Amino acid sequence: MLLVEVGRINPVKHIEKYETGQLFFHRIFGYRGVILFPWLARVYDRDVVVKTENAAGKDVKGKTHTYYQTLIDERDCPFIRAQTEAVTFLGNQDTSRSLYAIPGLDYVAQEDILPYTATEKQPLQHELFDKFLMYYPNKDPPFGAQETLRSWQKKNHPWLELSDVHKETTENVRVTVIPFYMGYRESQTNSVYWWRYCIRLENLGEQSVQLRERHWRIFSLSGTLETVRGRGVVGQEPVLSKKSPAFQYSSHVSLQAPSGHMWGTFRMEREDGHLFDCRIPPFSLESKPDDKVTFNTV
Repeated sequence: MLLVEVGRINPVKHIEKYETGQLFFHRIFGYRGVILFPWLARVYDRDVVVKTENAAGKDVKGKTHTYYQTLIDERDCPFIRAQTEAVTFLGNQDTSRSLYAIPGLDYVAQEDILPYTATEKQPLQHELFDKFLMYYPNKDPPFGAQETLRSWQKKNHPWLELSDVHKETTENVRVTVIPFYMGYRESQTNSVYWWRYCIRLENLGEQSVQLRERHWRIFSLSGTLETVRGRGVVGQEPVLSKKSPAFQYSSHVSLQAPSGHMWGTFRMEREDGHLFDCRIPPFSLESKPDDKVTFNTV
C-alpha cells in the first residue's frame, strides 16, 4: 500500500462552526470531504434522560447540535462503509413512483469533522465541487460558495433539511437515526407520503458484533400498524469490529397518512455467540405544511 500525503490537520472546533469550503476527514469513516453548509438539528439521545416530576417515567430532551451538508471525495467512495447515495428525492412526474439519488452527499456531525488544509492541487474530486465552490488563495479555508451553491440550497431546502436526530445504545452498540420528509404523491384514490431515513450503527465495545436481522414496527396516523422482518439491512449483514466499528445506510418508507412513527430492533450476534436485540430509537414521521417537494437541478 502506498501512502501519499494529502494535507495537514488543523485544530478541531468544538463550539465555533466550520465555514463553507472547509476540507475535512470523517472521524469515523475516514473519507475526504468538504463542507457545503451547516444545519441545526435537535438531537434526542435516549442514553441521556431527565427524570420527570411525577417520577412515572423519563423524558428525552432534544438538544441542538450542528450538522453539515458535505460532499464526499469520489476517490474514497469504494472504501467507506456507508452508502454514498444517502440523499434521495422524488421525481417531478406525479405519476412516477421513481426515487432518484445524488451520489456523494452526506450529513456529518460537528464532532465527526477533522479539518485539514490540502497539499494537493486537486483536493477533492466530485462533479459538484467546481460548480459549488470557488478557489480564493487569500482565504482560510481557501474555498468559498459560488452563487450556484446558495441557489441550490434555497431551491432544494425542503428535501435537504435535517431537523431531528435520534440515538440509543444497547450493549455497546449505538444506533443513530435521521429521518427526512420527501413529499407526497397524489393519485385519484389517495395520497402517499414519503420519508427517507439514514441509520448509523456504531460498535463502542471491544468485541466484534454482526447484524443478523431487522425488525421494524411502522405506525401510520391512518390507524395501521405494519411489522417488517428480514435478514440484514440493504442486502448486507455488516460486521462491526474494532478496525471497522461503524456502518451507515439509508432506506425509505411511505404512508397513506401525513404522519406516523417507526421503531424496532436489530438482532445482533457478538463474536462469542451471544445474541441480543439492539433497540432502534423511536422516531416520528412528520410531513410539512408546504409538502409539494420538487427537485431542481444545478
